[in-house]
Amino acid sequence: MRLDRFLVECGIGSRKEVKKLISENLIKVNGSYNISAKDNINEYSDIVEFNGERLEYKEFRYYIMNKKAGYITATEDTREATVMDLLPEWVIKKDLAPVGRLDKDTEGLLLFTNDGKLNHRLLSPKNHVEKTYYVEIENSLSQEDILKLEEGVDIGNYITLPAKIEKISDTKIYLTIKEGKFHQVKRMLEAVDNKVYYLQRISFAKLKLNGLALGEVKEIDLEDII
Repeated sequence: MRLDRFLVECGIGSRKEVKKLISENLIKVNGSYNISAKDNINEYSDIVEFNGERLEYKEFRYYIMNKKAGYITATEDTREATVMDLLPEWVIKKDLAPVGRLDKDTEGLLLFTNDGKLNHRLLSPKNHVEKTYYVEIENSLSQEDILKLEEGVDIGNYITLPAKIEKISDTKIYLTIKEGKFHQVKRMLEAVDNKVYYLQRISFAKLKLNGLALGEVKEIDLEDII
């Protein structure tokens, strides 16, 4: 791999910017500053340093966030703040995108990756990947309501797949679903004459929030996800 491409892939900057860094002796390869942007390197075995810190090449990167309310799940938007605005500077954002979406007012677990195949695998309806939400609702669910949700409800031209309900208290539940339809959790509760007051996703596939603070981001491995 060319050195300039390696540096771009590591999120250091654009091609133009990394060439400038090389010319300013801020990049070192195997202990040497006698390098060129066109040099071919082994991205796995050669030691490339920027400002004294070794750069690690990864073809695919995975991050999880405990999303705050007030941000839309999109890579960019001209009017609204997006979840990308919540990512700290150390995150390598090149080709990064959220997997699926959480509503603007919803908090909780959100996965980011540049791995398109994984993104498709997790979101494909045929794979039935489970997502669990902590939900605060207006009214207590009756046994009849719970049965309806567990069997599937009509949310408008679509009957949901069977869900799992765990009652915490009269107005707090855990709800596990296998799809990701638009406003699905809110529409499911509306289908049994109820209303969602607060919504937080607490798990997705193998991932769990596990004490991740609101707004916090951490890098994970593929094995943590599937």
